[in-house]
Amino acid sequence: MTGQNVTECVGGSRTITFDDLSSRYHTHCDPRLNASQSLELAFAIAERL
Repeated sequence: MTGQNVTECVGGSRTITFDDLSSRYHTHCDPRLNASQSLELAFAIAERL
């Protein structure tokens, strides 16, 4: 997870597609969720608890 506006994982409310990945792909290792994707994941987990 990162607070940076990255496009390293597809999906989410911003609808990042495979074509968008190269626009802001900064990591040299494992891809990270951006801030909005991280919040969506947190809410999805909270709903299941």
